[in-house]
Amino acid sequence: MSTYIYAILPADRPLNLDGLQGVGKEPTALRTLSSDKLTAVVSEAPEDLRAKRRDVLAHQAVQERLLADGSVLPMRFGLVGPNDEAVLAELDAQADAYLQRLEAIGDCIEYNLKASRDESDLLREVVAESDLVRDLNERTRKNPQAQGDKVALGQAISQEVERLEKRDASTVINGLAPSAQQYAKADVPQAHFLNVSFLVPRASAAEFCDRVDEMAKRLEPVFQLSLRGPLPPYSFV
Repeated sequence: MSTYIYAILPADRPLNLDGLQGVGKEPTALRTLSSDKLTAVVSEAPEDLRAKRRDVLAHQAVQERLLADGSVLPMRFGLVGPNDEAVLAELDAQADAYLQRLEAIGDCIEYNLKASRDESDLLREVVAESDLVRDLNERTRKNPQAQGDKVALGQAISQEVERLEKRDASTVINGLAPSAQQYAKADVPQAHFLNVSFLVPRASAAEFCDRVDEMAKRLEPVFQLSLRGPLPPYSFV
């Protein structure tokens, strides 16, 4: 049977998996596969594995328990090896690479931040800062049939919005990065201008969250910051 993989850890790290269940409608017990240097937390993989809420929550519960006890390389939901032997072979073959990542991550956790901005306020700033947008806006207002000017206006607004969103993203990141070890940008969801994860030393978590709160108070209500965490450091594995 194939093997579902939750995480990779140093072989000498104590584990407490009591009370946890694996993924699947009829989950099997969690267990470990250990090489000389590494341990993988695994279970049997169900044949009909899907990203159902039940299974995602079970996966997250294992990650959270492991994260609470120290550094861990979390695997994303749905990672399956052909069998135990293949997983052990991978642990042996890539031991140095996994250990390097564990050392780089250290005793850190991840926080994800998404940022959005009031659209009306953004457009007001675009008009205020761009002579070209103001000129084209005035020309299209006087001559609504001028299709060329309408197209040019749309392009000019789009370029200005992109410029301002990049500026705002840099402002947010630069304000928070000093409290983090690393950061990693991700695809930006609709209606947001920033989606970034920060790798934060566990000892600095309170300082980081305080810095986010202070920034949110300064920027609201024009900007909205949404923070999730602590999370396993998925973005840095």
